[in-house]
Amino acid sequence: MKIAIASGKGGTGKTTIATNLALALANTGRTIQILDCDVEEPNCHIFLKPEIESSSPVTVPIPKVIEEKCTGCGICAEVCEYSAIAVIKGKVLIFPELCHSCGACKLFCPEDAFIEVPRELGTVEEGKTNGISFVHGLLNIGELMSPAVIRGVKEAAGEPEILILDSPPGTSCPVIEAVKDAEFVLLVTEPTPFGLNDLELAVGMVRELSIPFAVAINRSDVGNEDVKEYCNKEKIKIILEIPNDRRIAEAYSRGEMVIHALPEYQKAFETCWEKVIDLHQNALQAEQQEKTATES
Repeated sequence: MKIAIASGKGGTGKTTIATNLALALANTGRTIQILDCDVEEPNCHIFLKPEIESSSPVTVPIPKVIEEKCTGCGICAEVCEYSAIAVIKGKVLIFPELCHSCGACKLFCPEDAFIEVPRELGTVEEGKTNGISFVHGLLNIGELMSPAVIRGVKEAAGEPEILILDSPPGTSCPVIEAVKDAEFVLLVTEPTPFGLNDLELAVGMVRELSIPFAVAINRSDVGNEDVKEYCNKEKIKIILEIPNDRRIAEAYSRGEMVIHALPEYQKAFETCWEKVIDLHQNALQAEQQEKTATES
């Protein structure tokens, strides 16, 4: 089972839920792996405190010009959709930070004047903690291509019973890369106007991807009822509510796991997982019924 923990905005408690869900399930004897896909600002390690066992670079191919072959025709610049190539007075200039490694310049060059060389974007680190396999990615400072590092994190995944992906916040390309092949998405929000606005965007994203999902509300007893009313109207299940408990905030500030500081929350995360399984199975049954109806 592969579940992504996502949110329309940062600061909603996504990492808190991802890490504590992983630990709660590991405590029940399941094999768990957590992937921290928020490669621009990974922070699962702050709470899980894994022992890092290996590290490997993430590279992407970028073009390099063979100047003896290049005629300066400019076709490479014309076909580059990302403005990563410019041709000035017959000389090809490449801007690596803008390159998306699509290979169009190499493909369309009439003189076969391009080769591809690796460019390092970041690092993937792997380790273990509390019976949990751990992987996270670190995007190099100044780099823009976080989806490539996210792919590197996902490629390092093993085959545990449960794979939890802590996604980047928002609904842009990095989030799509993280959640696109998940079997279920848990959207974390908070009961505020900003929380509702960004939840609506996140709901639109997962519906477009046709992934079953549910909602978790953090600090559920503050703000207003608008998030709950929206979920009720849209027939979205709320499967976890965490109150605005000062003890949780204190544990968070110390970098402690909630279920270590407050063991009574173990049951809450177990119940949340049971609801995920039920909703996932219901979604599979509905999909099968729709497929059968279409075929008949």
